[in-house]
Amino acid sequence: MSKSSFFDYNDTIASISTAWGEAGIAIVRLSGPQSLDLAEKVFKGIKPLKDTPPRYMRNGFLIDENGDCLDEVLGVWFRAPKSYTGEDVVEIHCHGGLLIASKCLDMLLSHGARLAEPGEFTQRAFLNGRIDLTQAEAVLGIIKAKSDEALRAAARTLRGELSKRIEVVYDSLLDLSANLEANLDFPEEDIPYLSPDEVLKRLNEISVSLRDLASRCKVGRTLRDGIKVAIVGRPNVGKSSIFNALLDETRAIVTPIPGTTRDIVEGMIVHRGIPITFMDTAGLRVTDDIVESIGVGMAQRALKEADLKLWIIDGSESLMQEDLNLADEIKNHPHIVAINKADIPQAISQEDLMAILPDSEIVVLSAFDKNAIVELKERIVRKLIKDSAINEGFNATARQIDMLKNVQACVDNAIASLHVGEPEELIASNLLEAKYYLDRLLGRSFDEDLIHAIFSQFCVGK
Repeated sequence: MSKSSFFDYNDTIASISTAWGEAGIAIVRLSGPQSLDLAEKVFKGIKPLKDTPPRYMRNGFLIDENGDCLDEVLGVWFRAPKSYTGEDVVEIHCHGGLLIASKCLDMLLSHGARLAEPGEFTQRAFLNGRIDLTQAEAVLGIIKAKSDEALRAAARTLRGELSKRIEVVYDSLLDLSANLEANLDFPEEDIPYLSPDEVLKRLNEISVSLRDLASRCKVGRTLRDGIKVAIVGRPNVGKSSIFNALLDETRAIVTPIPGTTRDIVEGMIVHRGIPITFMDTAGLRVTDDIVESIGVGMAQRALKEADLKLWIIDGSESLMQEDLNLADEIKNHPHIVAINKADIPQAISQEDLMAILPDSEIVVLSAFDKNAIVELKERIVRKLIKDSAINEGFNATARQIDMLKNVQACVDNAIASLHVGEPEELIASNLLEAKYYLDRLLGRSFDEDLIHAIFSQFCVGK
């Protein structure tokens, strides 16, 4: 968003709000004080739009500068503040098509409208107080949802459920902070004194609420962004076969020749409402082959970036040094060990692996066993998300989760200060800092850089 237009409510913006391309309908949207006047310049009906009640469709024609009819259209307007943006809004519904929608928009721009920037309609809704910042970000969550569960999580946030829970924490922090500040500033006044035990009790209650909020936000983020699973192992253990089985389609080339997979092959499925991106990687080994070594390097990077490591082992062969090296690399990260090729005689057992990775989840399967593959998908989801949490998640962004982490850190610091008997001034300072982060989270305190970072992710027209 340009600096000149950040708080400029005197201009009127316009854009095509429907997806680009041919379709049954295309909607051109205006928002701002001149919306009706500008729409009247291109829309001609039996009655002007301004004489039509708000929210009522009016049939008419799209007229060019020469008075020629370009299309038969529908027009509707929404009076401020009861509109999406909180301003006067007009929509012109054309027949879907690249040319007619663009022509309608061009005429509106020529009459004085400004082309809307990405997310500017939703930004105006936020700046005009129609929605808070968490709700505004949930709009993007609805647009980008890849599953029913992700859509429901975004809808919960858009309805204000996340905001309400944050406000409960905010009010508790504010009340406690105000009490501490009053005791510090006006010790001679008859203000109810909070004992250290009472302060600690209330801080612990706030901490529990914050952890629950953070957990539900992480679930919602996973529902929206999905899980990245790196399929790793030494060459020729069946990684590509497992990859194809998980996708239920042939995406990776499978041959008995070690080192067949050179590049990273990705594929996505949705299981239990969770988008899961599987990454089939090159076999991890030392090699003199230049191309294969590049693939091994890419596999190492994928291993670091993945939310979960799926280590594939050839159950028909004894463990090799490459296997032991990989076990050491993944042991401190979320992972599942899969002993593959269970349909042929086995050379290693789950007990052998438990001796190396005692806390690991280990499955024995064959890439050709469909039931085992379904169970593997279940294990992957359960490894990162509890069953009950899937239906309780809030659509949340990385920004929102970071803000909650900052608030949690402030509350934890206040609790630690109380335990060691540090002055109340320090506890009050921690609570004041926590309030600042909650203000940023809800959008009560913001700057232009924050607003631009959020709304620049939206498409033009939203």
